[in-house]
Amino acid sequence: MSMSKKNRKKLRRKRVDEKLLQLLNVGEFRDRPFQVESLGENMGVVKESIWGWWKPRFLLNLNTMRTYEFMDADQRLLTVTQDDIDWDSLKGLSEVVIGRAKMLSFSFPSFIRSFKNGVAEVTWQLNPDGYYYMDEDGFGMTPDEEINIYGFIDQSAKVVVKFRQINNDKELAEMRKQAEKAVRTKQ
Repeated sequence: MSMSKKNRKKLRRKRVDEKLLQLLNVGEFRDRPFQVESLGENMGVVKESIWGWWKPRFLLNLNTMRTYEFMDADQRLLTVTQDDIDWDSLKGLSEVVIGRAKMLSFSFPSFIRSFKNGVAEVTWQLNPDGYYYMDEDGFGMTPDEEINIYGFIDQSAKVVVKFRQINNDKELAEMRKQAEKAVRTKQ
């Protein structure tokens, strides 16, 4: 009996994920420029040091033994799409900043936070403050303001609450509640 194309693809993807998970748990991914960190709930992240910042490259789900490439080596998000961004919340920002979001550029300090109730907050910096450009002697500082947007992902690195700019911690807490509810109703 022959296997369907869909089942062959699933099996191939499972083998790739298992090999990748094994690879990430040994050898070069255990040493600089890589670092493995626990995110709670049997989730982990493999970070890569790029230009002096630890960037989340791979999301590890030890519950399902799956690995998701969150960001590529060129610092582009892979599990986030333009549809995962609340563009209305970015109105009034400069074209440069909006362009970075459109390109899914994850080049400035950004983070996957700990998992809680099946979801993790992702802080995505679209523009750093002026200190980012300063050299060790204090030269090169710019008048830039830090601009972050926030979203939530599930344990398969899918966005469950769109990325948006927020004004306070209360909005972030509300986003978390939405994300947790979305994950509960999916189960």
